[in-house]
Amino acid sequence: MDIFSDDSKMKVKVLVRNPDDYLRETKRDIHKLPRNYDPALHPLEAPREYTRALNAVKLERVFALPFIGCLDGHRDGLSCLGKTPDHLSWLYSGACDGELKLWDVAKRRVLCTVQAHDGFVRAIAYSQESSFLYTVGDDKLIKQWKSEAEDGSDLKAPVNTILTGGMLTGISPHRSKPILATCGEACNLWEHTRAQPIKTFQWGVDSLQSIKFNQVEENILAACGSDRSIILYDMRESVPLRKVVLKMRSNSICWNPMEAFIFTVANEDYNLYTFDMRNLNSPLNVHSDHVSAVIDVDYSPTGKEFVSASYDKTVRIYDARQAHSRDIYHTKRMQRLTCAAWSLDDRFIFSGSDEMNIRIWKARAAEKLGVVKPREKTALRVNAKLIEKFEHHPHIKKIQRHRHVPKHVYNARNELRSGRIAARRKEFNVRTHTKRQKPIISEKVKAIVSEQQ
Repeated sequence: MDIFSDDSKMKVKVLVRNPDDYLRETKRDIHKLPRNYDPALHPLEAPREYTRALNAVKLERVFALPFIGCLDGHRDGLSCLGKTPDHLSWLYSGACDGELKLWDVAKRRVLCTVQAHDGFVRAIAYSQESSFLYTVGDDKLIKQWKSEAEDGSDLKAPVNTILTGGMLTGISPHRSKPILATCGEACNLWEHTRAQPIKTFQWGVDSLQSIKFNQVEENILAACGSDRSIILYDMRESVPLRKVVLKMRSNSICWNPMEAFIFTVANEDYNLYTFDMRNLNSPLNVHSDHVSAVIDVDYSPTGKEFVSASYDKTVRIYDARQAHSRDIYHTKRMQRLTCAAWSLDDRFIFSGSDEMNIRIWKARAAEKLGVVKPREKTALRVNAKLIEKFEHHPHIKKIQRHRHVPKHVYNARNELRSGRIAARRKEFNVRTHTKRQKPIISEKVKAIVSEQQ
């Protein structure tokens, strides 16, 4: 702006403010805060972020209330759980007295109850290809049920029943073909319309406990044997593919839904083992922390985490790539667990136990279940990033890892730890005072007895 004549010119700088940058349009809008992100203007940024991360991790533990509620109504202990992708709020449960129940988890009520089998309901599986529910039990029957009605009323009677030659312990449907795989005295493949198996696999095993189809490589399936083995099958072949024998028996198996070659087994030696089916010489990871036999395992829909149920009366959640659990769930009344399932919306975990109850847990203990506003979402994301940034700092790591566990778990954990320390000390003394050096064997390889193919 020129304020003098042409002979003597002078420039004056004038502050110009646009009201749109700092004024609200209405009284209900959020105040606009001007910020300068130049790091030179914020020399104390790291200490300030550390303090915010410390507060965030403390608040996370304050709001960690994982237990939501329980579904009671069974008259005997739970034996298996089933999910359906068509109704995310539905949950099927089978009991030791042969009773099958359909639950609406959102309303916490029973939609339908039916006497499905004589004896245990051993397994429940839902076929995405045919939209039918399948159950197997101790009465040597495979039963096919409709599950299309919105109120679950078509579960009253089975659509089809197949009588088999032996007792069945597991069932798994093919993802895109009308084929079922069952396990018991042998691994059998069935078609929906046939009364006889179309293929039978045997490999010198007395019986099989658990069987699952791969959800990515759809023709591959795996089973756990009573001779401590894990057997891989290809339904296009006439004989089993490979077998790996562990030191103790595996109770359950589950494929990673996002990674085609990865599966995890729950073992009697208190651990879970994650394998790559292309290399069964050693597991990818050994997941410890349980203090009793692990009974069941189930992956989250994202494939990044899985949940395990154990006879030590606890539910543990593991990161698929970590050896130790990230969380442990327990209650005073919960007894030995028999089954666990991760909901298909990745928000909830279901557990079934001996005392006839199904319990509902949050998949993330501190997650808010109600309506979350945009500003709150942003704040939660920022806090999560801050915790991730400073998670290796001792104080934050200690707060984040700390959990209260039942007394029997605490004592058993200390006893197992002292046993491991003594074994390690003995091995060190033997190596020190023996002329002939023993080969060093990693903990992962110690669990493997042999591999056959």
